[in-house]
Amino acid sequence: MRLLARRLLLPGLTALALAATGCSSTPHTRAAEPAAPATLAPSVDGTSQQLDVAAAPQGSPTPAAVSRGDGKGKTEKSSLKVASYDKESGRAVISTAPEGPTRTPSPGKSPEAAKPVAAGDVIASAPAPGAPNGLLAKVTEVVGKTDRGTEVKTAATTLNSVLGDDRADGKVPVDPASVTVEPLMKGVTFSWAKGQGLKFGPQGAKLPLGNLRLDVDASVDTAPDAPASAGASVTGFVQLAPQVEFSYDGTPGGGAGPRGAYLGMSGDWSSQWKLQGRAAASTGAPKRIPFAKLHSSPVIQVGPVPVVVNLDLTCYIQVEADGRVTLDVQQDVKGDFKVGGSYAFGKGWTPVSTSTVQSTPVQATVTAAGRVKGALGAEASVGLYGAVGVTADFAPYLRGEADAKATASSDGKTSVTGAWALYGGFDLSGNLHLQLSLFGTPVFERKIPLGTLNREWALVSGSTGR
Repeated sequence: MRLLARRLLLPGLTALALAATGCSSTPHTRAAEPAAPATLAPSVDGTSQQLDVAAAPQGSPTPAAVSRGDGKGKTEKSSLKVASYDKESGRAVISTAPEGPTRTPSPGKSPEAAKPVAAGDVIASAPAPGAPNGLLAKVTEVVGKTDRGTEVKTAATTLNSVLGDDRADGKVPVDPASVTVEPLMKGVTFSWAKGQGLKFGPQGAKLPLGNLRLDVDASVDTAPDAPASAGASVTGFVQLAPQVEFSYDGTPGGGAGPRGAYLGMSGDWSSQWKLQGRAAASTGAPKRIPFAKLHSSPVIQVGPVPVVVNLDLTCYIQVEADGRVTLDVQQDVKGDFKVGGSYAFGKGWTPVSTSTVQSTPVQATVTAAGRVKGALGAEASVGLYGAVGVTADFAPYLRGEADAKATASSDGKTSVTGAWALYGGFDLSGNLHLQLSLFGTPVFERKIPLGTLNREWALVSGSTGR
């Protein structure tokens, strides 16, 4: 029997790594920075105001903010910082941030900003020693003075205790230089480009500013019955320009918590993926091969308050098949994405997940009988101060089917017939988590599914007979 072999034009195999980060064959590291100043605040009252949302200043400790447990005044900048923190005991040492030689006092800064920390104050700190994901906590007791500052006991609290009745809404691009990477296989490289001509990695000179690029060139297991010459491999890249989306509405009238809130990640992306060979797979669970873990903790400045957003991403290759199918596929795609959680008073938390895909035609070959589905996807999470808020799994894929049948008669005539089809698509799923209550919204008792979003479209199909 002759196996069906067809060359097809298709506009559909999508490849996306959702996240706010990239990968490298060697992790990209940065020098340790001084502990960032803290934000100190209790509940606030007064007139609601619109707060700016922007990236925290680079090259210097993140500005602090302070409002006191006695409820006087609005949250404002301070000269305090978290010198150290112990997660197990909840104890922290609060000290005064050193004034730089070029810094001048802010006009009109209240004397309250320089007062020592007291019980009832709330600490919202950028990453600091012992708190790599930042710190959001309320001071429950002042233990005493040390040679490093004031030692205090703390307890968990929420963002509405520092943002109060103010409002904020904005998008902040992720600094590509803040990304750390952990390659999980050989053949993974990471590149980025940012302002002031700064570039990293072999593709850095080709990237638009603010973009990350992940390249992969790796072999994958071949099918057990494949010939020795039938190697399987995946090559390609994913290019991202991710940004954090944050909003908060604490205006009065929404009950004990805020009127509304949103946390998510969005951005533009482009990618190219090529899968060749007969990859190992069988009926049952798909074969998933993680190839890199990525992490970033960008600090966004919401008015005077530093808010730490945690982004984690695991990129993977996934193949499933139920026959002896050999693929040779390649496609270029472009699109955008958005995932997150939105809160409205009276309605609770609802998921947000959207994506668009545009592709250019490329060639593909499907040989043999059977079915195959290949994806280059990503598991992503977005949270605050080290607590996971939203998880998502995005898996753009190509699905192929091929069937062949041969017949013979006693007069010596033979015939070969077959049919084939290729489909493009993507699966997007995930959950909202309990930790989104960090905004000060009511606690929900279970995970809220994003709901499975699936899009699939026919690329090309045909049949043959002889």
